[in-house]
Amino acid sequence: MGGEDGGEVEKKGRRKFAVLLCADDSDYVKKTYGGYFKVFVGLLGEEGEAWEVYRAAHGELPCMADVDGYDGFVITGSCNDAHGDDQWIKDLVSFLKALDAKKKKILGVCFGHQILSRALGGKSGRAMKGWDIGVTCIHPSHSTIKLLSSLHIPSHLPVIECHRDEVWQVPPQAEVMAWSEKTGVEMFRYGDHILGIQGHPEYSKDILRHLLDRLLQRNLIQTCHAEAAKASLDAREPDREAWKRLCKGFLRGNLSWQ
Repeated sequence: MGGEDGGEVEKKGRRKFAVLLCADDSDYVKKTYGGYFKVFVGLLGEEGEAWEVYRAAHGELPCMADVDGYDGFVITGSCNDAHGDDQWIKDLVSFLKALDAKKKKILGVCFGHQILSRALGGKSGRAMKGWDIGVTCIHPSHSTIKLLSSLHIPSHLPVIECHRDEVWQVPPQAEVMAWSEKTGVEMFRYGDHILGIQGHPEYSKDILRHLLDRLLQRNLIQTCHAEAAKASLDAREPDREAWKRLCKGFLRGNLSWQ
């Protein structure tokens, strides 16, 4: 059943957010962190808010009649391709178009970033330079740094990444906010209500290390990919606090995009 919030009692007037979970929890993440939903709430949530989860990959989405009750939506990563034609993906695209029409706040992460681009008229597909796994340093544009000056976002912003797809072309009227050596669209915004991030601000190094093992076991990556990713984990730290300021500020409407 969608809309789970861990048994919290609804309180009138408090902010309410929905996580659209686009992947199943691994046994390790479920056991260690309580699942990806709790990982996201740990990064983005604040005391007194209501956070609910819908398992979008299993066809669960909020009813449109309930959408206005949410202050924002977060779309997670996925093992699926954002350019795929699974029914749940097509349903999610339609749902995101409806949210955009209502100017609802939407934060998309990895697959979420790519599916937002698709829903709004952009294009995504296999990454031109292959897998990007590990701690990647992205480069916000000068206009982005100026735009977000109150958040003190650094010009070199490390984030954990794990993707083999990318946004090829952002939607019309969208702005590319950051890039990296491997990926041309690391972050984009659409108006002041939609933000896509290719990396995983919610990941810890521990989560990625276990994900690397799973990808190796399934022969989805080669040993050289895993070794390079582990080397990057040893070499630098993701700037989790900067990402937290950015994502939380966006979801709560505290950023001035003008």
